[in-house]
Amino acid sequence: MAALAGLRALRRFCGVALFLSQLYVLSGRAGSLMTTKHSQPQSTFAKSLTSTSTNTPYFKAAESTEIPSYVTKCPSNGLCSRLPPDCMTCNTNYSCIYGKPATFDCKVKPHVHCLDQNNHEQENFTINMTCQFCWQLATTDYVCTNSTSCMTVSCPRQRYNATCTVRDHIHCLGNRVFPKMLYCNWTGGYKWSTALALSITLGGFGADRFYLGQWREGLGKLFSFGGLGIWTLIDVLLIGVGYVGPADGSLYI
Repeated sequence: MAALAGLRALRRFCGVALFLSQLYVLSGRAGSLMTTKHSQPQSTFAKSLTSTSTNTPYFKAAESTEIPSYVTKCPSNGLCSRLPPDCMTCNTNYSCIYGKPATFDCKVKPHVHCLDQNNHEQENFTINMTCQFCWQLATTDYVCTNSTSCMTVSCPRQRYNATCTVRDHIHCLGNRVFPKMLYCNWTGGYKWSTALALSITLGGFGADRFYLGQWREGLGKLFSFGGLGIWTLIDVLLIGVGYVGPADGSLYI
């Protein structure tokens, strides 16, 4: 009887131990499941933080408010018809008759303010001009570069390649900057009247040639006493008609 009672007690003990072990295993799985479930939102939130940090900001960058460079050339609150061409955009009519007056529809560029004849601000207006290309304008309507390396006194007269720019208040068709072949017309500051006076009074001593920068001819006249007067008379005539000029090739003032 005692042995039977011991076996029953041993079975109960084994049953309790088995129950406790199963409970421990189940509690461990539940904890792992709970940990996994809680970790997923955190990882998702972390990913969202990471993704938003690498993306562009939600707010757009402020648009550029820089004023264009052409605005400095455009007088404010002036007549629209007197604006420089850089301040407006016009519908060019290339079918106009050359040399005849033509009307063009124009519009001011952004940041440009102008008025009509009644002092009312306007954007659309018309301008009147002669139908011709810029390179066909009168010489007073454009400014060209000058050359100091070509000879003005030569036969035939020398030309040089110049770059010309139309003045701001002049309107024309085509490019406002264009190349043009011009005659050499620069001056070094020599006066024709001074050269002629020296040739008449002190030409026998070569003063006229020295003044024009022609040192060799001046020394020749000095030591030959003006070629015994013949060279002096010839130089008076050559300087008088402008055939003999400055040694640097420039024009008289």
